Amino acid sequence: MSMSFSSLPLSRRGLLAAGGAAVAGAMLSACGGKEDDTSSPASSAAAASGPWTFTDDQPKELKADKAPSKIVAFTGTAAALVDLGLQDKIVGVFGETKKADGTAEEQAGSLDVNKVQIVGNAWGEFSVEKYAALTPDLLVTHQFDPGAWWYVPDESKDKILAVAPSNALITVGRVPLNKPIERYAELAKSLGADLNAPAVTAAKARFEKAAQDLTEAAKASGGIKVLFGSGAADIFYVSSAAVSSDLMYFKELGVDLIMPEVKGQDYYESLSWENADKYKADIIFLDARTGTLQPKDLTSKPSWNALPAVKANQVFPWQAVPIYSWNGAAPLLEALTAAIKKSKKLA
Repeated sequence: MSMSFSSLPLSRRGLLAAGGAAVAGAMLSACGGKEDDTSSPASSAAAASGPWTFTDDQPKELKADKAPSKIVAFTGTAAALVDLGLQDKIVGVFGETKKADGTAEEQAGSLDVNKVQIVGNAWGEFSVEKYAALTPDLLVTHQFDPGAWWYVPDESKDKILAVAPSNALITVGRVPLNKPIERYAELAKSLGADLNAPAVTAAKARFEKAAQDLTEAAKASGGIKVLFGSGAADIFYVSSAAVSSDLMYFKELGVDLIMPEVKGQDYYESLSWENADKYKADIIFLDARTGTLQPKDLTSKPSWNALPAVKANQVFPWQAVPIYSWNGAAPLLEALTAAIKKSKKLA
C-alpha cells in the first residue's frame, strides 16, 4: 500500500518525491557464481562466510568479501528477515517499532524489538549518529517507487547511504504480494538463511494454503465487494489494487475489490468525507497503523456512520504495509478469508 497523504506517517510523500532514475527489477540473487544449493545449513553457512553478491531491485549488484553480518533495516523489512532466520544479524531498525507504552508495533512482527537499536521510530526520524555507531555492513528497505528509499529521510539520505558498504532496495510496489516475499527470501538465502528450516517451510505451506482458501472463499461469496482504505481528518483514502502489492495479489486470487479512480500510477484516490459513499462496499478493511483514524475515531463523521459496511459491522483492520515473508503475510490472507466468510452481501 502506498499513499501520498497530507499527514505522515500515512504519507508516501517522501517516497514519491524521492524519484530516482533506477528501474525496479526482479533480479535473482547469487552467492558465489554457481548454481549451488545454499538452502541447507552447511551450504548456507558457507554462503555467509564466502564472497557475497546480491543484485537488488535498484537494480544494483552488491558485493562483499563475505556476507553482511550487521544489518540495519526498515522495521517491516527486519521482521521479514527475522522470519527467515536472521534475527541475530539485525542490529538496528528504523520506522515505527515501539508504541508509546513500549510494546512492539504490528509491523515489527517476530522481531525482538528489545535486542535492536532503534535509529528512528517514526517517519522522518533517523539518527545518523546512532546508525553510524552500529558500523553496519548492510542497509535494507522497501522500494515502493523506483529509487525511493522507504523511511530513509531525503534530507539525510546521502549521509545515511554513505555509512554502510552495501545498501539494498527490494521492490514492493506494482508487483503482487508473493513477489517481494520471494525476493526477501532470496536476499535472506544469500545472507546465510536456511530456507529449508522447519519454521520456514511450515510458514510457506501456511501461506500457500491461505492463498488457496482465499480463492475458494471469494468464489463462494456471491460477489462480495471489498474496499481497502485509510481514514484521516478530512480525507478518506481508497487504495488501488493496480499498484498496491497486497491488494494486487488479493485481486489475482479472485477477491472482488473496489477499484478507485486514480491518476496514472497513484496508489489511492482521495475522497472528502462528504463523498465517502462513492463506492458501495460490502466490507471495508481500514488501515490500522499507528497515526491513522480507526473506527472509534470516525464515529463523529455522519458519512462514515452511513456507509453500509459500517452499519452492518463489516469493518476490519488492515495491516497496510505487509511483512513480506510467508510467515508475515499468511495472516493477512487468513484475515481476509475470515472476513469474507462471516460477512454478507449488502446490495
